[in-house]
Formats: sequence, structure tokens, C-alpha cells
Amino acid sequence: MDARLIRLSVVVPALNEARGIAAALQALEPLRRRGHEVIVVDGGSADGTPQLARALCDRVIAAPRGRALQMNAGAREARGDALVFLHADTRLPALADEMILSSLRTHVWGRFDVQIDARHPLLKLVGCAMNLRSRLTGIATGDQAIFVRRDAFGGFPEIALMEDIAFSKAMKRAGPPACLAQRVVTSGRRWESRGVARTIVLMWRLRLMYFLGARPEVLARLYANEP
Repeated sequence: MDARLIRLSVVVPALNEARGIAAALQALEPLRRRGHEVIVVDGGSADGTPQLARALCDRVIAAPRGRALQMNAGAREARGDALVFLHADTRLPALADEMILSSLRTHVWGRFDVQIDARHPLLKLVGCAMNLRSRLTGIATGDQAIFVRRDAFGGFPEIALMEDIAFSKAMKRAGPPACLAQRVVTSGRRWESRGVARTIVLMWRLRLMYFLGARPEVLARLYANEP
């Protein structure tokens, strides 16, 4: 595969991201100048996110709420040869396109290491643990900016939670992920808003329940209702 001939489609699922969507898309402008496209998929925002995003990306589309549903909708609209799924509160490293395209010459999918942008010292350990776990298991999380060749993309399972884990398990049948040591930077707001220790325990609990066979919709309710 000749990396010079590949165009990336960066798919950004968003829901009520008015406070940060402009900065997120401005950070992707260098990719657009190099010929890649950015698609924002709005899941029904009530804060004007689509209007703020429209001038800063190639397309804004609407989809039913749910990260898997939104990402799949974006992939269907994408025109690139490879897809990058990027959370609205995550920033790619400089020249991420070159890193991705180089990786896709030998792999069909991959992800970046992650760094959590937060002051709490525990979150530095969380980021390191996420990266190590991913390397050992071949499972990527959405925070790690999953990327995949378009011709290998079968869609995210349209489940309420854990779609990234289910997707990784399916993709491992096509080959191991490219685990890039360069780091994306993701916001620590999810952990900080609920309490760092509480959120760490919650996420491990949900992962264990999923491993033991709990239904994703049950896990989603637990996640939503946890104070």
C-alpha cells in the first residue's frame, strides 16, 4: 500500500460538545490542509454543537445517539481509504496522518498510546495501565484513536457500551493492531467529574461484568446512574 495515495477520514462523534468542539476541530485543520477529511457526527446535541462545527470540518451529519451508531454513520459517509475514530476531547499528535498511513502498510488497524490530561497523579497511572493492557491484549479503547483500513472495516457493534472492546475482538481476527507509542492526549474530565478513584473502580467493574457476560445495555444503565 502506497501511503502517498491514501486519504484519511477522521470521524468525530459528538454530543453536547459546544464548549470544546471548535478547539477540537481547529486542531485537525493541518490534516485537512494535507487533503484528509473531518466528519462530525452529532448525536442530537441541544447546545449548538452542529452549528459551531459546520465551518470547521468537511461535513456535519446527524445520527441516532450512541457512539457506535454515530461512528458507523460517519464511516458510511466517509470518502477516505482509511478511517480514524476520534473522541471530541482527544487530540492527535503532530503528523498523526503519517504515522497512521505508515502503520497501515503492514497492519489493517491500530491505535495510539494515550495520555490523560489531568492533574491527579492517579490518572497518569491509569494512562500507563491502559497502554500496557492494550499491548498485552490487543484490545484498544476509544480514547486511543482507533484507526482502520476502510476495506477491513466491518462496523462497530451497535451496542450501548463497550463497542470499542467488541470491535477490537472482531478486528483481532484480521490481525494484531499496530500499537503506536506516540500518544494522543485525552481529557480527564470523565474521571474528574465523578471522582477519580470512584471512576476507576466503576470502569474496572463494568469491564469485569462485560467479560462475565453482562449485557451492554445493563452496563450502560449502571454507568449512567452511577453518581
